[in-house]
Amino acid sequence: MKWSAVRRKLARVDKAIDKAMEKAEMPGVVLLARMPKHGEVIEHFSRHGLAVVRPERLPMNRDTIFDLASLTKPLATATSVMLLVRDGAVGLDDPVSKHLPSFAERDKDAVTVRHLLTHSSGLKPLRKFYDELLDRERKKGERWIGSPAAKEFVVERVMRSGLVHEPGKAAVYGDLDFIALGALVESVSRRSLGEFCQERIFGPLEMNDTFFVRLGDSEAGLPDALRRRIAATENCAWRNRVLWGEVHDPNASVMGGAAGHAGLFSSADDVMKFALTLLDVWHGRSDVWPRELLREFTTRQGLPEGSDWALGWDTPTQGASSSGRYFARDSVGHLGFTGTSLWIDLEAEAVVILLTNRCHQVAKFSRFELRPIVHDLVREAFAEG
Repeated sequence: MKWSAVRRKLARVDKAIDKAMEKAEMPGVVLLARMPKHGEVIEHFSRHGLAVVRPERLPMNRDTIFDLASLTKPLATATSVMLLVRDGAVGLDDPVSKHLPSFAERDKDAVTVRHLLTHSSGLKPLRKFYDELLDRERKKGERWIGSPAAKEFVVERVMRSGLVHEPGKAAVYGDLDFIALGALVESVSRRSLGEFCQERIFGPLEMNDTFFVRLGDSEAGLPDALRRRIAATENCAWRNRVLWGEVHDPNASVMGGAAGHAGLFSSADDVMKFALTLLDVWHGRSDVWPRELLREFTTRQGLPEGSDWALGWDTPTQGASSSGRYFARDSVGHLGFTGTSLWIDLEAEAVVILLTNRCHQVAKFSRFELRPIVHDLVREAFAEG
């Protein structure tokens, strides 16, 4: 291979990241990309800027741990559902109410597990349950945030929510589908989502830097040495502090830090372990997960026709994908609001993991245009030689 040409093109990736940081899109970045080619493996790693700006200044490192935000959906929740399907405990076309009876309220008995995984259930995509709980705290002077009662409150609200459209008639990305799936995993497995994921996913794959951070009055918090490896996120107005070692998502926070839609923390190398396991299973090199079932989970479901959603995974939207121009249409990936992303080209076996702390000391709704630029430059460099 023409390694010198590959390295020259990869240098353009780092320049693009530095330029985005100069524009204050984010304080720091960890990039890890990998692709086999001509019997060799091309890997590119780079780190940029700061993991924490306030209350200290700490640099990004390869082992920096990030709040993955909605990457929780495919890595934790959808994979947990896949394992329950393998066990025969859950069917993709089971009514959700078979496993969560209260979900049938308000004419939701036709909603299936598949509908939830493809964001086509008809549930409203987002509700600010944390605002309701904060209001209760203010009025009653009781501690709710992070308590088991708060989690029950949120889950119960989701169970009793009405639909905004018929199941399967539209795909609207949101969190309520995956809050319900997290509750389903816990109900069927009789374990917390964090325990199930540790026992069945993270432990077996030796993802030792992947975990949910539990919150609440009875939780001691993270050891300081571990917390200092975590990239900080928002300076949160209602929590009155920089979020550093606790989940950014407000609904996940009031639920105690672990939920089906958000709450997972991990490092670039651990996310890569997951991605490479997925590729090994998809190509028949590993039987850690059932190959045909994994292929179904990573296949576009067409709910409704034309939707780009697989089961818990996104796929590239032609002409408008954060994956850029070069990831094939059958690639899978997902984004996280905190500035995280994972894209996997299943045939080419290209993996790009881009982890940033874009919410930390940066306006949360600022333009964040880095992802497709980085993905294009990485794939162009990998195509060299």
